[in-house]
Amino acid sequence: MPEFLRRLRGYHRIASYSLSVLMLSILTWYQWTWGLIGWLIVALLVYLDYKAEKSFEAEIEQYISTLSYRIKKVGEEVISDLPLGIILYDEEHKVQWHNRYVVDQLGIEEIMGGKKINDVLPKLEQWIIEGNQEGTFRHQNLVLQLISQPEERLLYLFDHTEYHQLQTKHRQGQVVFLHIHLDNLDEVTQGLDEQRRALMMSEVSRALNNWTQELGIYIKRTNSDKFFGIMNEHSLRQLEENKFEILDTIRELTSQNKIPVTLSIGVGAGTENLLELGQLSQSSLDIALGRGGDQAAVKRGTGKITFYGGKSSAIEKRTRVRARVISHALRDLIRESDQVFIMGHRDPDMDSIGAAIGVLKAVHVNQKTGYILLDTNQQTAGIHKLMQEIKKSEDLYKHFIPSSEALELKTEKSLLVIVDVHRPSLVMEGKVLDSISRRVVIDHHRRGEEFVTEPLLVYMEPYASSTSELVTELLEYQSTDLKMTSIEATAMLAGIVVDTKSFAFRTGSRTFDAASYLRHHGADTSLVQKILKEDMDQFIKRAKIVANAEIYAEKIAISIGEMDEKYGQVLLAQAADTLLTMNQVIASFVLSQRPDGIITISARSLGEINVQMIMEKLEGGGHLTNAATQIEGKSLDEVIEWLKEVIDDYFRGGVKS
Repeated sequence: MPEFLRRLRGYHRIASYSLSVLMLSILTWYQWTWGLIGWLIVALLVYLDYKAEKSFEAEIEQYISTLSYRIKKVGEEVISDLPLGIILYDEEHKVQWHNRYVVDQLGIEEIMGGKKINDVLPKLEQWIIEGNQEGTFRHQNLVLQLISQPEERLLYLFDHTEYHQLQTKHRQGQVVFLHIHLDNLDEVTQGLDEQRRALMMSEVSRALNNWTQELGIYIKRTNSDKFFGIMNEHSLRQLEENKFEILDTIRELTSQNKIPVTLSIGVGAGTENLLELGQLSQSSLDIALGRGGDQAAVKRGTGKITFYGGKSSAIEKRTRVRARVISHALRDLIRESDQVFIMGHRDPDMDSIGAAIGVLKAVHVNQKTGYILLDTNQQTAGIHKLMQEIKKSEDLYKHFIPSSEALELKTEKSLLVIVDVHRPSLVMEGKVLDSISRRVVIDHHRRGEEFVTEPLLVYMEPYASSTSELVTELLEYQSTDLKMTSIEATAMLAGIVVDTKSFAFRTGSRTFDAASYLRHHGADTSLVQKILKEDMDQFIKRAKIVANAEIYAEKIAISIGEMDEKYGQVLLAQAADTLLTMNQVIASFVLSQRPDGIITISARSLGEINVQMIMEKLEGGGHLTNAATQIEGKSLDEVIEWLKEVIDDYFRGGVKS
């Protein structure tokens, strides 16, 4: 009986008995006979009340017991039949108890009786060992949401299969925009008669239409060489799985032409905002074109970008219209500025310094003050001889200043021209980049995901042999009375010679035109050879690197520098170039560990392998035929193993940058 009821009945009984005793006492005092009878009656009533009390308590106890049993039974049935799984386990991950849902929904046998979870659900066992408290668990065709209470050794399993399927359906149905651009239509069709041109365009259009119909993509031609398309995430996944094979299809379809037609595709995905999708797809196309074309770039709302293709070298443009337009735009920006700062990449090379000197000449032609940023501690052995020659020309050398001085001189109207690099993490001084908002980028490398933010002008042409070549062309349109000193022209020519390996690689007709222009303005070829001469110990170091090479996958040369030797980036690049001259070697990778623990890799190829894609997988970048990377936090053995894995993935078609 509940305590409250017991006390209430007790108080009532005491009050009644007290009143009866008082009245009987008075009656007995006056009439003892009647009082005795009254006492007998009261005794009888007390006895009967006691019996009734016991009977009432027994009934209450029976009721509560029955109710508790029913509640317990119903509770057990409810817990057992709940639409969620419950598992109790011990310290050894043996199942102590589970409800019926676990058996019925997971399609497994009874797992109590000392059986371990690992015997039936190995993935769930691993999930518990890792200490996860909430997450998703897959079993057969089910997607289960797990919630763990480790202190109670208790697991809850919720069936999220339908919710997951709904999410997947929604995600696959999201809208995706794409821009398609025929990279070199003008170059391909130049010289073709109207009939052959129409036939070729018909074949290209038919291939594109078959491709889009097969994948459920709607496209609309917006120009002679441009298309706009709409598809969903499901179609995009198919495109990514087959690595945008339409790139190869179009290239092979027109392979009989002297110059095959190539595509650049920009894709915007990962957001429901249509305006943002359009911006993402256009930005992706710009990046794909900036990397030389013949590739697809997929950019999502998160900012992540993925590249596919890029198997062919960039085609040299046959028109100089763009160079003239960029030159005039650069001239206007220089004239609007009070001073111009020119900066290359860390550990500058011949091309970086040569291009910077060319931009400085453009600044002087427009009667503005210019400075080239070069810190003493960043003067590598590769440019030491060049700087010694530049010091002989006081009028040129005085324009070289350290980065710290640039930070003091800059103003709101200052202009920063970045040459031979477009990645903020690789510029000579990040503080200068952050402090000057008016920026120009001139580079010949293939554009990567990382890029200088909000530049006023970008001139990136991956077809060019070097940035010095690009700057030389810009100088041609600056002024008709432009005059260069011998050391200025020689420095720029040295940049071209180094990047083309003495006009052996990535050399087009415009490369020779630029060299001719520089030679006309006093470039000294003998001085170039003098500057590029190497010391005997450097030659021996390179020879040792070449001797250490091993052949991997029958056609890849991989070499490692001596652990106790210090190598410059130029020496590693030269060693990689030398390895390419060996029979049957189509690509080379030279690794070296710097004193600070950073591992550098210099990669070269003859064009059959895109070393840029391989280096981008290793957090680097570059060109199709030459690239590099720097890796921190890994041992040399780990980096070698990583490199071999990426090379294997490349040959299997799994590498995408």
